[in-house]
Amino acid sequence: MSTDLKISYAPPSGKPLGVTSWFRFGADLVRPLLNLIAKRDWRGVENLPKSGAAIAVCNHISYVDPLLFTHFLYDNGRAPRYLGKASLFKLPIIGRVLLGAGQIPVERETSVASDALQHAIAFLKAGHLLGVYPEGTLTRDANYWPMKAKTGIARLAILTQVPVIPCAQWGAQKILPAYSKKPKLFPRTKVIIQAGTPLDFSKWYGKAEDPVAVEEATAYVMSAITKLLEDIRGEKAPFEVFDPKKSALPRTGNFKKEVK
Repeated sequence: MSTDLKISYAPPSGKPLGVTSWFRFGADLVRPLLNLIAKRDWRGVENLPKSGAAIAVCNHISYVDPLLFTHFLYDNGRAPRYLGKASLFKLPIIGRVLLGAGQIPVERETSVASDALQHAIAFLKAGHLLGVYPEGTLTRDANYWPMKAKTGIARLAILTQVPVIPCAQWGAQKILPAYSKKPKLFPRTKVIIQAGTPLDFSKWYGKAEDPVAVEEATAYVMSAITKLLEDIRGEKAPFEVFDPKKSALPRTGNFKKEVK
C-alpha cells in the first residue's frame, strides 16, 4: 500500500461513527444542498448496523448518487469509507476533502487496482462501514437496472465474513442522468434508498479463490439489490441481466458516446 497518501486505518470514532473533521466539513457543506434538491425517503434503516465492521452495497445510477447514499448512511449513524476512482482525488479541494475523510483512491482497470481489496480489508478489520458499488461504474443498462457486477465484493465478503447489507436507490438519475452535465434542481426530486436484511455468504466461506463460487456469490449480491429496486420501482427487472463484458460499450467512462 502506498504510504504517501497518509491513509489511516484507525478504528472509527465520533458521531456518526467513523466521522473525521474533513468528513464533517464535507457533510456540513453538502447535506444542506442535497436537502434543497432531494426529498428523502429512507427505508429499512433498522438493517444498518450501528457499530462494527460491515459492508453496504448499492446500485449505481448517477454521479450524484454516492452523495445521496452517503447522506443515507450518515443520517443513520455511520460515516462510510469508499474506494473511489483516483481522478477524483486529483481535483482541487475535493481531493483533499476526500482523502481527509478517509476515502481511498483506486486506479481502476490497471495492474494496481487489486490493491483496493487490501485497503478494504484493512478498513473492515478496524471496524469501519465500507460502502461498495459492486458494478464498479454506472450501470450500462438502458433503463437503469443493475448490471452484472465485478467479483471483488464477493471475495471481500467471503474473506472478511462481515455483515453485507444490500441497498437500492432510485431518483438520483432524475436529478442528474448518467453522464449528463445538466442537473435538474427544481422542483425537488423524491429520492428513495432502501436497505435490506444482511446477506448470508456462509455457503461460500473458504472459496474466495474459486471462480465458480465467487461468480455465484456476486450474482447473489446483485439479485438482492435488484429485488430491492423492483420493490422501489414497482416493476420487474428484465430476465436477462446486462453483461458489460458481452457488450461493445466501454467498460468505464461515458457509455453514451458513440462506439467507433
